[in-house]
Amino acid sequence: MSLKPETTEKLKGVSTATLCTALFKRGLRNQFIQDVRPLNPSLPNMVGEAFTLRYIPAREDLNPLSVFLDRGHPQRKAVEDCPPGAVMVIDSRKDARAASAGGILVSRLMKRGVAGVVTDGGFRDSPEIATLSIPAYHHRPSAPTNLTLHQAIDINVPIGCGDVPVWPGDVVVGDGEGVIVIPAHLADEVATEAVEMTAFEDFVTEKVLEGRSILGLYPATEEQTKVDFAAWRKEKGR
Repeated sequence: MSLKPETTEKLKGVSTATLCTALFKRGLRNQFIQDVRPLNPSLPNMVGEAFTLRYIPAREDLNPLSVFLDRGHPQRKAVEDCPPGAVMVIDSRKDARAASAGGILVSRLMKRGVAGVVTDGGFRDSPEIATLSIPAYHHRPSAPTNLTLHQAIDINVPIGCGDVPVWPGDVVVGDGEGVIVIPAHLADEVATEAVEMTAFEDFVTEKVLEGRSILGLYPATEEQTKVDFAAWRKEKGR
């Protein structure tokens, strides 16, 4: 894994909204996974490199319950192979009619040190998953087993998740709003910029709550705003 520890720490302290803006400045408009929400919004930010699992529509004669007897079944293998610190990202074709995984598999990912799990489908046992310390994101709860509609087919290949292209090794960040995917080669610079943006946004928020107008403040089109921000940073040690 190539994600720098300092980059991870920076990304743990910024929002997906700020990251979306930083990526938009670089021409990337479609990096926020659509229709995916945290089961427990109170957990800290999820940050890690993408490890992917891809489902296709199930073909009934190839997808009976007995496929789980195979220790090399792609879903089971993905759970055991996903590296500690990575985020498992699952392409369920935006179909939450059957589960992408359940409480036992997500618990196993947690115990193996995986940083989080994301699907554009649904999880079964979602009330249990919501109590775990691993960040988990899905579209909605889904009780049926994945085998009824999904056939696990590929591990760690480029996928689509919630209309976003995800390559293995891309940096995945989740917060209380949702999940964004940062192309791996941009992660360091985007993280650094997002920290700077967050400092300014915190300054602006403080001033707005004091009653200041956003005109000239946000964006900082008045010189006084820049002077005030510099003084604020010095005072706050940021």
